[in-house]
This record gives sequence, structure tokens and C-alpha cells, in this order.
Amino acid sequence: MKPVAPLAAGFAASHVKYPTMHTSGDSKRIAKNTLLLYGRMILLMLVALYTSRVILQALGVTDFGIYNAVGGFVAMFSVLTGSLSAAISRFITFELGKGDKEKLTRIFSTAVIIQLLIGLVIIVLVEAFGIWFLNHKMSIPPGRLTAANWVLQFSLLTFAINLLSVPYNATIIAHERMSAFAYISLLEAACKLLIAFLVGYAPFDNLIFYGLLMCLVALLVRSTYAFYCKRHFSECRVRWHLDRGLFREIAGFAGWNFIGASSGVLRDQGVNVLLNVFCGPAVNAARGIAMQVSSAVGQFTQNFLTAINPQITKSYAQGERDYLMQLVFQGSRLGFYMLLFLSLPIIMETHAVLQLWLKIVPDHAVLFVRLILIYVMTESISYPLVTLMLATGRIRNYQIVVGGCQMLNFPLAYVLLKVGLAPESTVVLSIAVACLCLATRLYMLRSMVKLPVRRFLLKVVLNILAVSLLSAVLPSLIVESRPETLTRFFVVVVVSLLSTFLCAFYVGCSKAERHFVLAKASQLLQKIRHGKTKS
Repeated sequence: MKPVAPLAAGFAASHVKYPTMHTSGDSKRIAKNTLLLYGRMILLMLVALYTSRVILQALGVTDFGIYNAVGGFVAMFSVLTGSLSAAISRFITFELGKGDKEKLTRIFSTAVIIQLLIGLVIIVLVEAFGIWFLNHKMSIPPGRLTAANWVLQFSLLTFAINLLSVPYNATIIAHERMSAFAYISLLEAACKLLIAFLVGYAPFDNLIFYGLLMCLVALLVRSTYAFYCKRHFSECRVRWHLDRGLFREIAGFAGWNFIGASSGVLRDQGVNVLLNVFCGPAVNAARGIAMQVSSAVGQFTQNFLTAINPQITKSYAQGERDYLMQLVFQGSRLGFYMLLFLSLPIIMETHAVLQLWLKIVPDHAVLFVRLILIYVMTESISYPLVTLMLATGRIRNYQIVVGGCQMLNFPLAYVLLKVGLAPESTVVLSIAVACLCLATRLYMLRSMVKLPVRRFLLKVVLNILAVSLLSAVLPSLIVESRPETLTRFFVVVVVSLLSTFLCAFYVGCSKAERHFVLAKASQLLQKIRHGKTKS
């Protein structure tokens, strides 16, 4: 048998042989799904970047910071749901790989009922504790307290709507119907553009009006996803009967996964609340801008991983270990290169990017953007490893150790801010903890699934370090030798993109992978020329 490419990004396996029919079909599916997700991502990214600028100008730095701080506080309660969401996604994808339709239907119905119950619990908790915390502990200007309370209510409702959509979205991803995300995104993008236009003409308080509109968009988009699933997937018919056996199975998985989910929420939203308490809403605005930039850039990797994650879980369920490891190794490496390709020019010219994008650049935003992008790149190496771990279902020891390491973010961030260090120090801490967690994941997975750690370090980690350092040399020299001008900005961006591509291609890829890319590029050019000849 001839080795064929297991991944959509267009890189062939250079050392493992797979059954041709299996990997060829999977590669085409991953390729199609990746392209659809990238089309969706580019559209949403452009809309998000434009609307962020308009919303920041319409609300002002303080109100923009309030919205991010209050929304982040509500998102903290996802600690109760993040673990369940991961469990639902894993169980639906796993059973789809097994082909048990009846159990798949029972899993979906049980998941919907569980999410409803958890949603009610969260609403009660936020109404009981959240209102008190907002009014007595958070740093909100007195004149904006009423608006902040309205934002809390709208954020809570939006959160509950998104919570109920989890089983539907997990089903779409498990079936690898990424076209649904691409098409429905047209509706979402149009709605957000409309909000950006309407918020300047608010019939009442701008911040309250913005929170209301965002809630209505969430309701419309999530209802559309639910309608699509009910129409296309037979298992998406809710049976209002709780399967106690499945409930215990999902709850047991989610119970241990709760550690990892809670550590992630405390790292992101918990630290955001700490920044509000110690530094005020202006710093929340700066961090909010940085998170938007990292989210836009990170979507490139997330879309790629969304396309391969079902294949990782299904390959584990079917016992295809060689193909599984190939997906994990290439997923970690290629996902990082996608992030580096977009992040390097932004890191080099952060101030110019923010100036062109926002016009108003909040204090601390430049350093926040740079550090958060570095953090996202560091964390991206672990994403396929996490998917592999969840696929095994044996997560107790893993979550205790790795989740315990991630938990360090919140208390140590409190200490850093308490002793008076700059707010950016919290992101430096996150980068250090991410490196510790990567090392711990590799150690744990070596015994769980016999992950070849030494090969991962050589083929992935060292490869990534070499490509990153070499890619940054030329752009850094230009930045250091020339003053900040529009000309330098364009030169640095072009040089960064070319440098990253060439280093990833010649240093980051094997000879077989380079040949595969060149062959595909040649085929594409031939099709283009053939099309021109016909016309």
C-alpha cells in the first residue's frame, strides 16, 4: 500500500502506511470541512474586527470594559457546564464511531435534560450571588451600576441559550457537517453588522441596548442550529426520559473533567474579574481587545482542529493507533504554524495594528495582545493531546494532575496583583503554567496511550522552536533598525508572512510533506490553466 495524506492541511504521512480507502476518504472529508470552517472563520473574523472598532467607539473604553468584566463574571459559572459539554461531545462522537444509533439517541436526549437542569442551577446561583458581587465587590463607576446590572441579566440569558445548544453543536461536529456552521455564520455575521449600526442609534442607554441585541442574536443563531439538527439527524429528537445509566456514565466522566474545566474558567474569566477588582474596567477593556485579537487569530487553529478532532476520537474508538498518533503529531505541529503565520506580524507591529484597527488604543492593550498571542500559541500544542485524552475516557488521574497545575493560575494571579505587579504579569504566569501543563500531559499520556514522548519532543516541540526563532530573525532586525512608520508596517508584515511560510515549509516539514504540497499546488495550477484554456 502507498502512504496517503491523513490531514486536510495537505501534509502526507512520511513514515506510517494506512489503508488507502480509509485515509483517502477521511482526508477528503477533513479537507472539505477545514475549507468550510476557514470560510466561516474569515467572514466572522472580519465582522468581529469591524464591529469591535464600532462598538468601542460607540460605548467608550469604560462601558466596553464593563461589558467584558460583567460578561466574564457570568462566564465563570461555565465551570459547572464546561466539563459536561466536553463529556457530551466525547460521548456523541464516540458512539457515532461505534455506529450504535439507538444509544446515540439516548445520549442526545440525556444530554439535553442534563443541560436544562444545569442551566436552572446556574440561573439561581447568578441571581443569588452574582447580583450581590456585582454591586458590592466589582469596580464599576457609580453612574453605570444600573446599566451593569442589566448587562448581567442579558449575559446570563445569553449564557443559558448557548448552554442549551451544546448537544446540537456537538452532533453537527460529530457528523462532520461543517457546512452548517459555514452557512449559519452568514446569518450571524449579518446580525452582528446590524448591531454595530444600530448601537449608535440606541433608543435608550447604549450599553443596555447592546446587551439586549447580543442576547437576541444568540437566541436566533442557536435556534437555527437546533432546527438544522432536528431536520437532518434522526437522533436529535428529545425523549423526555432520563436514562439513569447514561446519566451516571456521563456525570462520572464530567465529574473528573470538572477539574480541567474549572481551571480553564478560573484562568480566563476568574483572572478577568481579579483585574477588575484590582485595576478597574479600563484594564478589562485592554484585555478584552487582546482577547478579541487572539480569538480571531486562534480561529485558524480551532477550525483546523475542529475538523480533525472527530477523526481523533473515532480513530481511538476503532483502534487505529498509527493513524491516531499521526493525527495528534501533525495536529499539534500544523496548528502551531497556522497561529505563528498570523501572530508574528501582529506581535512585531502590535501598536500599528491596533492604531489602524481601533484608532483608540487603550492603555496596556499592546503588551496584552503580544503576551496573549504567545500564550495561545503555547497552548495550541496541547489541543490534540487533550482530544486524545478525552477519547480514552480514562481521565481521573490526568485531570487531577494537569487540572491541578492549571488551577495555579488563579491564586498566583491574585498574589501577583496583590503585591502590586503590572496586570500583564498575569499573562506571563499563564504562559509559564501552559508550559508546565504541556510537560505534564506528555508524561501522563505516555502511560495512558503509550504516546512516544521522545519522538513528540523531537518532531513537534523542537521543530516548533526552530521554526519560531528563524521566522522572527528578519522581522526583528527591521523593527529594531527603522522607526515606526506606515512603510515599516507593511514591510514587516510581508517579511513576517514570507519568513514564517518559508521556515515552516523548509524546516518544519519533512521531505515527503514538501513533495506532497508541491504536487497538490501543481495540480491546482493545472486545473486553473485548464479552466482558462476552456474559456
